[in-house]
Amino acid sequence: MSTDHLTEMIVFAALFLLVSGMGFVAARWRRPETMDSLDEWGLGGRNFGSWITWFLIGGDLYTAYTFVAVPALVFGAGAMGFYAVPYTIVVYPLVFLVLIRLWSVSHVHGFVTPADFVRARFGSPTLALAVAITGIVATMPYIALQLVGIEAVLKAMGVNGHLPIIIAFAILAAYTYQSGLRAPALIAFVKDVLIYLVIIVAVLYIPSKLGGWGNIFDTAQAKFDATPKTSDGVLLDGSNQLNYAMLALGSALALFLYPHSITGVLAGKSRNVIKRNMAALPAYSLVLGLIALLGFMAITAGVQPIVTDGKPDTNTVVPLLFDQMFPSWFTGVAYAAIGIGALVPAAIMSIAAANLFTRNIYKEYLRKDATEKQQATVSKLVSLVVKVGAVACILLLDPEFSIDLQLIGGVIILQTLPAVALGLVTRWFHRGALVAGWAAGLLAGLWMLYQIPNPDKGKEHFGGSAYNLGELGLDTKMTVYVGILALAVNLLVAIVGTVVCRVAKVADGVDATQGSDYLADEGDPRVKDLELTGST
Repeated sequence: MSTDHLTEMIVFAALFLLVSGMGFVAARWRRPETMDSLDEWGLGGRNFGSWITWFLIGGDLYTAYTFVAVPALVFGAGAMGFYAVPYTIVVYPLVFLVLIRLWSVSHVHGFVTPADFVRARFGSPTLALAVAITGIVATMPYIALQLVGIEAVLKAMGVNGHLPIIIAFAILAAYTYQSGLRAPALIAFVKDVLIYLVIIVAVLYIPSKLGGWGNIFDTAQAKFDATPKTSDGVLLDGSNQLNYAMLALGSALALFLYPHSITGVLAGKSRNVIKRNMAALPAYSLVLGLIALLGFMAITAGVQPIVTDGKPDTNTVVPLLFDQMFPSWFTGVAYAAIGIGALVPAAIMSIAAANLFTRNIYKEYLRKDATEKQQATVSKLVSLVVKVGAVACILLLDPEFSIDLQLIGGVIILQTLPAVALGLVTRWFHRGALVAGWAAGLLAGLWMLYQIPNPDKGKEHFGGSAYNLGELGLDTKMTVYVGILALAVNLLVAIVGTVVCRVAKVADGVDATQGSDYLADEGDPRVKDLELTGST
């Protein structure tokens, strides 16, 4: 451990301990009579107002991985890394009407997870199980990648080894176990304030030390011109424009299919809370665009990524940029913003994954008569297991492979769109066809991902998410995001399968919901019983 970064370490540790203390105190914040239910432990009592929900969802979606990986992608590939900006702009209009319908039906029936809804809507335990397993599998690498952000900061401070990460997640596990969703909701305030502060200072201060924005873009373009990759540059070219658009669209469609995103939505106390948040959350996209520009700044500043096991770790470019540009005390603040930015989403993700296991595997298949207290206990324990699994991913896997797992996770979670998102607006699909479409989409997506090489990383398979359309027999060099192609296969199979099942008069499941359930709001007499009914 280097003593050259002592000031940064002290500031980082002090702020980290502060928010950890807040995590434990959160158990007393708006404390109910008991925390022994998923509605209280896993959803914060379903009573968060507009401000709390805004910070919670924002803290959930804009993670530590975003803080380091988006500018790292811009640092390495240029304009392609900005796909995250349009996707976080278009996502909110896309999901506006769908999410308020999900909020309403979930509060009428007491749904805690998206699989709960699917179970009731299509009368299919098998489809619900598929959605639950998909959500858990897609979430696990996402949690692991929060550790990438913390690890990048520790490397920049000269801290080697995994012990600090294990300690950090042990503390996270302890206060999440005790406080549930209230912990990340409270910590999100500090996290977002720090991130806004650091980014505003960075975009005002750093360019002034690097000769202005003109010099930053010129230097970045010169760097890309010197590389043989034709797709690199501060502008897109003809080969990657379609992939850019489809990656942005696919990421937007996937974002609120992730269980942790839905958990934040269901914690809101009314439809108006969700509406206000969908209108206000694009403010985060402004910050995200500024975060992406840090990649170009790092190029101009001459930042060289830290080399680990003979490979440059580009995730360290932002921490190294801060270390190079800021005074030591403010670098410590910036490092804390990244570190704390890992805690909020990691906590929510572990809670969401645990709720999926509890409601849709444990209660459905292992113990149908489980009480609210028993469900809460199981969910708390599973949330610990999930965090241990995330740490194991970092300890046992190559970090670059962990990042590739996130690309796979996005393709996987998209396959729940027909059942979850389309299920909120139509009951036309047959449950058997949805299961078939889900399986076909997964197989097609994984097959295409397997076909993608990455010579720069020495990988023959799973080297990215951009599929060359030439592999489909088309005379073009253009690429498309695998998730969109896999989703198209999914939808095609689901549509054709539904028609076949209807013609063959194959028995379908019973819809336990009704039209008025999707319009219920706070104060509606139906929004009263938060226990999932036996009919679902």
